[in-house]
Amino acid sequence: MSGLTAAGLLLPAGVAAADPAHARDPWREVPLILARICTPRFRRKDHDVTAYGAKGDGLTKNTEAFYRAITACHQAGGGRVVVPAGTFLTGGIRLLSNVELHVSEGATIRFSTDPGDYLPLVLTRWEGTLCYNYQPFIYAFEQKNIAITGRGTIDGDATNGPWPEWRAGATPLLRQMGEDGVPVEERIMGVGRNLRPNMIQFFRCRNLLVEDVLIRNPAMWSLHFVFSQNITVRRVEIYSTNSQGDGVDLDSSSYAHVHDSRFNTNDDCVVVKSGRDADGRRVGIPSTHIVVERCKFSGRWGGITIGSEMSGGVSKVFCRDCEINAPDFPGRYPVKHALYIKTNSDRGGVIDGVHLRNVYGQNVEREILFVSMYYQNGGTKGFFPRIDNVTVDRMRINGGRVAAAFRGFPQSHIRNVLISNSAFTSITEPNLIENTDNLQFRSTTINGVVPA
Repeated sequence: MSGLTAAGLLLPAGVAAADPAHARDPWREVPLILARICTPRFRRKDHDVTAYGAKGDGLTKNTEAFYRAITACHQAGGGRVVVPAGTFLTGGIRLLSNVELHVSEGATIRFSTDPGDYLPLVLTRWEGTLCYNYQPFIYAFEQKNIAITGRGTIDGDATNGPWPEWRAGATPLLRQMGEDGVPVEERIMGVGRNLRPNMIQFFRCRNLLVEDVLIRNPAMWSLHFVFSQNITVRRVEIYSTNSQGDGVDLDSSSYAHVHDSRFNTNDDCVVVKSGRDADGRRVGIPSTHIVVERCKFSGRWGGITIGSEMSGGVSKVFCRDCEINAPDFPGRYPVKHALYIKTNSDRGGVIDGVHLRNVYGQNVEREILFVSMYYQNGGTKGFFPRIDNVTVDRMRINGGRVAAAFRGFPQSHIRNVLISNSAFTSITEPNLIENTDNLQFRSTTINGVVPA
């Protein structure tokens, strides 16, 4: 039997609810989270895509061959769909339960630049609002036990497609639909609406693994988990060129472990989200129980980021042993913020428990710790978010504009922040602290000086 804590959180069998000492040290929960996350297993049966008509010549469109191979593998009880060496051009790929898509070393799955190859429209969450849009390049809907593995490359080829020119597209229309509560089945995007599809999206799925692959050139977010559980991302490398080029987005998802991976992104690296504004509050599914460790972050914005779409709530996020702007992994852009928590008064929602330990690096472009309720000028709708319980321990960063910027609202203060055993050097501007209660610097220096 599993038990429930006082907060209603499910604990594995044999694990007692947190005692007071546990509550004082949130890191004691990490082993319990990791014990709940297990990778899927698959039958030892291979389905080579070339046996279903695929050609790795970089010219033949293999959409139908991928469909046949995945369907046959699924119907046979599962196994591996193997992509051998070569370049396999394709439209959208739909993954099914008990299927491991294995991209072999020397293999490239390259996606078509024709938007028509991502029809029919599918249910998706686009920047925090539910709608029907182009299918993500790789998509799974309400499936379980799925993996993408191998030392090959998944290439969105986005710079050669129409996606960079689409820019905002119908974003204002979709956001107004979400705000007005238009039924989801009536939120039809797709043709003429110009909303970019995600690269890889798992929607209402569980027992997921992505490992070893190189993911490059997405049209927008690279690896997006929506309403999903039991997630492992390990030893991947993500390289993005377009704006909206996030690395891993954990969106109203729980029990996720992202580790030993490298990010060179044109936006945030690892991002935790839970829906946008009225639509996110209506759905009300948080992201929780997330562990990120031993990653290297280079990217245009945040290393570990919360928001801005967090209306359903975020809790119990842990990041440790990660490096910012590693000299042996130079990125196209330096990280602007090692920790970036962004929200506003359109969102509402609660962020409770974001914990960093042993994060180190150099040359952060702006605020190293940036926690702000004034994202996009702070919003206008009066749904004031809450941010509570942020800890940073053993952080060592050399180079940045500001060590710590915490900006709460007068109506909703940031609460309970502890920065301990840390050193920030080559900082050019003073901290910025507004409407923040119980902020403590303990055994911490900025440019060798203990902050007041």
